[in-house]
Amino acid sequence: MRFAKIVFWVAAIWGFISLPPLYFLFDTIGRQSPPPITHPDFYYGFVGVTLAWQVAFAVMASDPVRFRPLMIPAVLEKFTFVGALAVLYLQNRVAASQLLFAGIDTVLGILFLVSFAKTRAGAAAGATAR
Repeated sequence: MRFAKIVFWVAAIWGFISLPPLYFLFDTIGRQSPPPITHPDFYYGFVGVTLAWQVAFAVMASDPVRFRPLMIPAVLEKFTFVGALAVLYLQNRVAASQLLFAGIDTVLGILFLVSFAKTRAGAAAGATAR
């Protein structure tokens, strides 16, 4: 359980550090990686939903066994982003530098899977105690 707590706290803290600046980089991203973003609703929606997931990671870190079922959508959250970036890269639609973020999310996704496996015994013990 300690492993899962650490993993989800690290994920939450990383997200709370790396994501809020995106609220102020809308125009900069459009200039540095043309063409400019034409759908600010999608952009800001992505940032908001992603920040909400950081809150979910903090909740999971508070009691990994209790919130173990949320680890499954957390893994999906990480790997759908990784898959999307991989496809976009293969289509030459994103720069190779973007793969750094896919790498971080790949590692976190794998750690989420390990956390899910490591909390199985605690979840089973909790189920028998009821």
